[in-house]
Amino acid sequence: MTPSLRSKILKGRKFPKFPKFASRRIRQMIRVEETICAPATSAGGAISVIRMSGPKSFEICERVFSPSDKKLILKDQNGFRIIRGDIHDGDEIIDDILVSVFKSPNSYTGEDSIEISCHGSAYIVTKILELLIRNGAVSALPGEFTQRAFLNGKMDLSQAEAVADLVASGTKTAHRIAINQMRGGFSDEIGKLRSELLKFASLIELELDFGEEDVEFANRNELTSIILMVKDLADKLADSFRLGNVIKNGIPVAIVGKPNSGKSTLLNALLNEERAIVSEIPGTTRDVIEDTIVINELEYRFIDTAGLRDTLDIIESLGIRKTNEKILQASVILMVDEISEKPEDINRRADKIRKMIRGLDKKLIILVNKIDKAQQATQEYLKEGISLDQDDSLLFISAKNLEGLDELRISLGKSVENESINQDDVIITNIRHFEALRHVSECLARVIDGLGESLPEDLIAIDIRHAIHYLGEITGEITTDEILGNIFRNFCIGK
Repeated sequence: MTPSLRSKILKGRKFPKFPKFASRRIRQMIRVEETICAPATSAGGAISVIRMSGPKSFEICERVFSPSDKKLILKDQNGFRIIRGDIHDGDEIIDDILVSVFKSPNSYTGEDSIEISCHGSAYIVTKILELLIRNGAVSALPGEFTQRAFLNGKMDLSQAEAVADLVASGTKTAHRIAINQMRGGFSDEIGKLRSELLKFASLIELELDFGEEDVEFANRNELTSIILMVKDLADKLADSFRLGNVIKNGIPVAIVGKPNSGKSTLLNALLNEERAIVSEIPGTTRDVIEDTIVINELEYRFIDTAGLRDTLDIIESLGIRKTNEKILQASVILMVDEISEKPEDINRRADKIRKMIRGLDKKLIILVNKIDKAQQATQEYLKEGISLDQDDSLLFISAKNLEGLDELRISLGKSVENESINQDDVIITNIRHFEALRHVSECLARVIDGLGESLPEDLIAIDIRHAIHYLGEITGEITTDEILGNIFRNFCIGK
């Protein structure tokens, strides 16, 4: 191949930056020589836990802790032991506590660690933290305990991210996915992909060393088969992100309709609490109100919006503008109308929403409210006159009397019923992982094209190396301080 042709092939491709000695730079950035401390439990409970990790954990604790057994020396104890005693500031006893001992490398962080269980008084917790810092510890940054666990090889980066997902999980399904990822389910899949690519990359690199001798170490048919298999799996994992994102962040449901149709009453009925103001005066809701409920182990985020109508009121107009934004952001739109409305008026409002969401993956459910104020014949009349698209649903309800809400919950559950979630399914919930897998797929698509066109080994090797790089970014085998900073600063302090 001529140099000019090779340049044309490479032109326009975006290649990842391969950081040199990233782990060394990252370790310099992290305070590895410091001993960190932070509360590990939220305020207000009967018991609080304070964590400390680092090379001076035992030394600092011994300065402020007197075990009940006066002969006991903390640093000489085996790990996984709990010791009772007093924590003190000079001669002043602060609290009667329990100290849990974890020795390196058998701790969460991989370092010598201490966990102090004390009474939940805000004064006691603050005083103990003050004592630890005064004797040599420093306050932990958000996610610093988990960051040290990653740097010390206790978990990979995707497992570390799953820790934050586990803490934030609000449903059984979200919890199960986070547990699976934290225990290495996702990492195992990525490891398999990377291992297959590394094997062939090494063989192709070997061919380049013997370029003048025209030898072939990597069987091209076998290579194509493996690349196709890896690409299919990467695509399958990436495709699971749509469901994973819904499980992690909840399914957004916008409640829309004309003023005074019962939107706020519906929200209150679904939440079983007075969350929104209910009034006979049109235009009462001028801002969006959000809250969540769990249906079939999935979280639904309900958004009560301002009524859709023409208005000269500036504030109400802003609310209606926000309503239109929420319609575009929602996965499900509940359009609430009244039993007293004409079919053509309901159809006109529904058509406006359909135009906004056409081509988007969204579901429209038309709710005819206040059926307690009409006869059954009126429902039949509206059923015949209301037009539905293929994916639309039509339900008759009374939000005030809680009629038809069970059918609504069933209809909402069907919005994701085609997505089967098994116990051991690997589902992507992280946008960083999704983007990396899409890059992997793009690189491997070029490899497949290159093999079909009999491109030189050095060009094929470039794309395989880049795919390996992106897989390494997911687990943290290849990373930068910027990636780590973005991940761990979103953790809570003490984790």
